[in-house]
Amino acid sequence: MTKSDLAARPIYHRLRESIDAHLTVVFAALAITRLIEGRTGWSIKKFVTTARRYRTIDIQAGQHTITAADPVPAELQDAINAILAH
Repeated sequence: MTKSDLAARPIYHRLRESIDAHLTVVFAALAITRLIEGRTGWSIKKFVTTARRYRTIDIQAGQHTITAADPVPAELQDAINAILAH
């Protein structure tokens, strides 16, 4: 997966602390990517494109809060369970 897949902009850092922080985030993302791919057997692109469609929203109607969500398909739920199982 590339920055263009995520619609990310180029990052320009000049200070050593900013460079170190950016590298830390990049390596953490790489580690999480490898963990997701290893536990699910899916590519990270497949996981992100599949999971990004499913969101919840809380709607405040007077004194009541209503949560609206699309049901997560079984295949995605199995992948999420595999990530959380370890």
